Amino acid sequence: MQTPLVSILIPFKNTEHYLTECLNSIMNQTYLNWELIIVDDASSDNSFDIVSAFAKADNRIKLLKNAGSGIINALQLAFKHSSGELITRMDSDDIMRTNKIQVLVDKLLVHGKKHIALGLVNYFSKDGIKAGYKSYELWLNALTEKGLNYSEIYKECVIPSPCWMIHRTDFIACDAFEPNRYPEDYDLAFRFYKQGYRCIPCDAVIHDWRDYNTRTSRTHEHYVENHFLELKLHYFLELDYQSNKVLVVWGAGKKGKKVAKLLIEKNIPFEWICDNPKKIGKDIYGTTLKAFNLLESFTDTQSIITVANKEAQSEILDYVNGLNMNPIEDYVFFC
Repeated sequence: MQTPLVSILIPFKNTEHYLTECLNSIMNQTYLNWELIIVDDASSDNSFDIVSAFAKADNRIKLLKNAGSGIINALQLAFKHSSGELITRMDSDDIMRTNKIQVLVDKLLVHGKKHIALGLVNYFSKDGIKAGYKSYELWLNALTEKGLNYSEIYKECVIPSPCWMIHRTDFIACDAFEPNRYPEDYDLAFRFYKQGYRCIPCDAVIHDWRDYNTRTSRTHEHYVENHFLELKLHYFLELDYQSNKVLVVWGAGKKGKKVAKLLIEKNIPFEWICDNPKKIGKDIYGTTLKAFNLLESFTDTQSIITVANKEAQSEILDYVNGLNMNPIEDYVFFC
C-alpha cells in the first residue's frame, strides 16, 4: 500500500486559543506519513510558543517565521520548505477528523494526477452558526458530494480552503501560491478550474471549520465583497466570456452596478436588464436599463446575474431554463 509523504501547510497569527486542538487533531491522524510546515505570521500572543512545544516533541513539524507579511507570503514560505508528493492546506483554528488525511490520500491514489481530492466540511462555533455560514456549508457540501464544484464557481469559492489535497506537480503547474491576489483561496479555486483539474466526489465529513468574530475572513480588507466581484470578473473574462455573444448584466443593485462599472472601465459592451419597474428606463453610467424580457429578443446571449435575493434567483433560474440556456455557456450567477 502506497503511503506518499503529505505536506500540510499552515499559516497562523494569534490563534493561541485554538492551536492546541488543531495540532492535536493532526497528531491523531490515522495516516502517519506527513510533515507539517507551519508559519508564524507575526503573532503577538503565545501562539509561537505553543507550536514550538509541539515541534520539539515531533520532528515531523517544521516551525518557521514569515519573512514577509500576510497569508500569501506565509503560504509561499511553507510551500518552499515542503517536500511532500502531496500538498494540502489547513487552518490553525480548525480541526481535522482523524481520517481526513487518509481519505484525501486514498482518493488521489485512485484517481491520479490532474485531480483534486476534497472532503465535506462542518461549520462550528461556541456561539452557534449563523444562517449564512450554514447555507454556505450545505451548498458547498452538495457540490462536493457530486464533484460538481466548478458548476457554480462564479457564485462563491467552491473549494473549501482548508480541505483539499493535490499532487505536488499539479500544484506547481497551476502556479501554487505565487499570485498575490486575494482572496487567495478563491483565486486558487479558479486556477484549479483553469487547469481543468477534476474534483473527486466525496460523501464524508472530514473537516471541522471553526467560525468566530475575529476570524481573518471576517475582518481583513482582502476579503471584502468588492474583491470577490473583481476576481470573478477577471476569471470570467479570461476563461468563459464569449465575445461573439451579447453580454447581458442582470440586476441593478450594488453588485450589478459594480460589475457594470468594471465592464465600462474595460470597454466591454453589454446590455443591462432588471425586473424592477422603478429602474427600467433609467440611465446609469451612460447605459439605459431595460426590461429583463429583452433577453428573449436576442438569439445568442451570455448573462452575468447579480441578483442577490434567493427567491429571485430561483425565479431567474426557472426563466433561463425555459429559454433553454445552459450554465456557464449562457449564464453565470455572480452571487
